[in-house]
Amino acid sequence: MNFMVEFNSFFMGGFECADHINRNGIRVNLQKITEHDIRVFDDYKLLNSIGIQVVREGICWSVVEKEPYVFDFSHLIPFYKAAAELKIQIIWDLCHFGFPSDLAPAHPEFSKRFQSLAEAFCMFHSENSTSPLMVIPINEISYLSWLAGEARGTVPFAIHNGWDIKYHLCKAAIRAIKTIKSTLPDAVIIAAEPLIKVHPSPLSETSEPAKTKHEYQYQAMDILLGRMCPELGGEESLIDVFGVNYYCHNQWNDRDETLPWPDPEKLRTSFSDLLKEAYFRYQLPMIISETGHFGRLRPEWLREICNETRNAMNQGVDLLGICLYPIIDRPDWDDLDTWCYAGLWDLNLQKERIPNLSYLRCFNRFTSQFASVLQE
Repeated sequence: MNFMVEFNSFFMGGFECADHINRNGIRVNLQKITEHDIRVFDDYKLLNSIGIQVVREGICWSVVEKEPYVFDFSHLIPFYKAAAELKIQIIWDLCHFGFPSDLAPAHPEFSKRFQSLAEAFCMFHSENSTSPLMVIPINEISYLSWLAGEARGTVPFAIHNGWDIKYHLCKAAIRAIKTIKSTLPDAVIIAAEPLIKVHPSPLSETSEPAKTKHEYQYQAMDILLGRMCPELGGEESLIDVFGVNYYCHNQWNDRDETLPWPDPEKLRTSFSDLLKEAYFRYQLPMIISETGHFGRLRPEWLREICNETRNAMNQGVDLLGICLYPIIDRPDWDDLDTWCYAGLWDLNLQKERIPNLSYLRCFNRFTSQFASVLQE
């Protein structure tokens, strides 16, 4: 990377934008379900009111590709207009789990169509903004590979196929990134991957299975950077910022048993140690590209994340921001009638944004604390 990445605010807000086919065979579009697509200006005003000036959004590939290689991004124009008026930076996801219904990651046309999508979106961005494009090509390649290839959670609803799907998603991402960088040299490419820890089970005879499974989280990033599968064309220069997505269920043992949180028995590895491991592996600027919790424990989770983030920064991690995800509530992907109560704002039946006061109070305290840290 030949330039410094600067964000307008340390805290960021992520709007849920998944548009995949869920495990019930139903296409979801959480931008529409939450009405963010028609309330984007008011949603950005809410974020401005608490000092957030960076957002994560999705273009919804399944929506914009009207037929193969034919794209219509016009539904995104209100996002650009709101961002320009309210001085919001947008980080765009080109693929947030969803893709057109006639595609799957191993389809012969998948990477070509994704590359074409990236090129078309670069042109659309140039026509609607003077700001550098900030983009996550494919959100959580590792998780999507597991969801689609091991857990029958989305297309192609497979098992024992995670590696093949990961390989083809990385192939598509590399082609798209090279197209973006050649079209818009000042574009900022962010990789967003889950940050996990796999622990040995007390019943395991050796720690080797846990170590092997723990390393899986780095495969996608290693491929993008050319450290694995060099035939796909990965290069160290392709990624400008490494984003990590971290939730309470991101630590488990080699028998796939999730470690509890809260963690009074101290069974889990600290978040700061996980950040350090990832940072010193790649030595790229980092963001926490997703984190959040649900229900009454939202403030407690944020408190832990912020304290651990400061610890990591004090120990040399170049961390540029924390994205609260989702910033407004969303329903469960597979049960769209069940809401998660996970945002700074929950939604009522009329989709009005209802602030969660305890979460907001906690957020406001850490906003001021990080402001002082970043000025040091």
